[in-house]
Amino acid sequence: MIRISVIIGVCLCCFIHFSKAQNSDDRYQMPLKDVLGILEERYNIRIKYDENQVEGKWLRYAAWRFRTDVDETLRNVLAPLDLKVNKEGEGKYKLKEYEYYRWEPQDGWDYLDELASQYHDKHSWEQRKQQIRPDLYKALKLSPMPPMPQSVPLVTKKRKFKNYTVENFALEIMPGLYVNGSIYRPLKLKGKVPLMLSPDGHWAGHRFRKDAQIRCAMTAQMGAVAVSYDLFGWGESTLQFDPKDHRRSLALTVQTLGAIRILDWMLQDKTIDTQRVGICGGSGGGSQTVLMTALDDRITISIPVVSLSSYFYGGCPCESGMPIHASASGTNNVELAAMAAPRPQLVISDGKDWTAHMPQHDFPYLQKIYGYYGKPEYVENVHLPEDGHDFGYSKRKPVYDFMTKHFGLNTKGIKNPAGDYDESGCVIEEEKALYAFGPNGENLPSNAIQGYENLEKLFED
Repeated sequence: MIRISVIIGVCLCCFIHFSKAQNSDDRYQMPLKDVLGILEERYNIRIKYDENQVEGKWLRYAAWRFRTDVDETLRNVLAPLDLKVNKEGEGKYKLKEYEYYRWEPQDGWDYLDELASQYHDKHSWEQRKQQIRPDLYKALKLSPMPPMPQSVPLVTKKRKFKNYTVENFALEIMPGLYVNGSIYRPLKLKGKVPLMLSPDGHWAGHRFRKDAQIRCAMTAQMGAVAVSYDLFGWGESTLQFDPKDHRRSLALTVQTLGAIRILDWMLQDKTIDTQRVGICGGSGGGSQTVLMTALDDRITISIPVVSLSSYFYGGCPCESGMPIHASASGTNNVELAAMAAPRPQLVISDGKDWTAHMPQHDFPYLQKIYGYYGKPEYVENVHLPEDGHDFGYSKRKPVYDFMTKHFGLNTKGIKNPAGDYDESGCVIEEEKALYAFGPNGENLPSNAIQGYENLEKLFED
């Protein structure tokens, strides 16, 4: 009786709103903004939102979604519109887009356990990998792999610093589609040297920011080549595409193809040791690190930083915009990270983002998979419970240590007896100094495509 009276009361309350716009086909629909106003009044709550979040949105059968519990009602009302609320205090809520990529920790752990029930030893795990990998390529629209353009990469003049050099590049990865970046090399090469790919994350300043330049410069000073490159629709990619295109599905495909092409190109360099090839990125770059390592056995060590979690799939289409997580009837990022085994892997996590629970469940899972190969010690976790979501020195230090350990790098003169690194020899260049197409894009090739619609045509062809 109580539920019936609630529904009747709500319907009477809403009747005047419905009657203004009602016709035989609208199924009791009303503007979302009006529904939120009724919710605030009925439940004595406050819902914060921006006008652009509610403008033009309508909800069918709005009143029939109301229940006695306010949180249940909010879920019923907002879910059909891919919206949700975050609770900010007693009776206070903030409207947000529904985060399809974020689960509750226990849900992520339960799903990872369900995935793990499909294998119990090296043989069954290898069979699982053989199911996942081809599906990843298909999900990315990279099966078959598009032909590699035969153009010569654009490479700028080297800039020499105390212990390393930097040169910028633009590499054509499909007809008229370019990926841009910078290559940091040791000033004096002694024999073959390791290679580290450094995909960018979603922090302001892109690959031009201070911490990104420092990490690559330090890698070069220790004796390895580091390649830092743009996210799709960021950096110099904005000469071809609108920055908004970064949040469209093909961003994931273009970034992955760009990394594969860079690896193809760099491994042709006779100074690169093909047995020592690594990848390290933070946040969205960490997601790219995991995916590339799962896809390509040429990568021999991987270091995902503040990114890996069984209950977080990546908050940007460049991480989860293509159906990679539907591969082999469903997977998640931690299972993809396990595909690195038995190659050395360092997972860096912190206490203030979705990696906060890494030591509790996800890392023991990774150790179990590495144990199938008799090498559980080849996967490591540095957990920083007081840290937040960044790529500060506390994260860079274990990266340097891990590279040194597995690549045999030289830290003489930059690491003191206490184990700390001196980063003062790194020169932070102005952003435009790291451009391959020139300060004003004047060197953009004449065949460069423009606009997302032309990118879609490439993949349609």
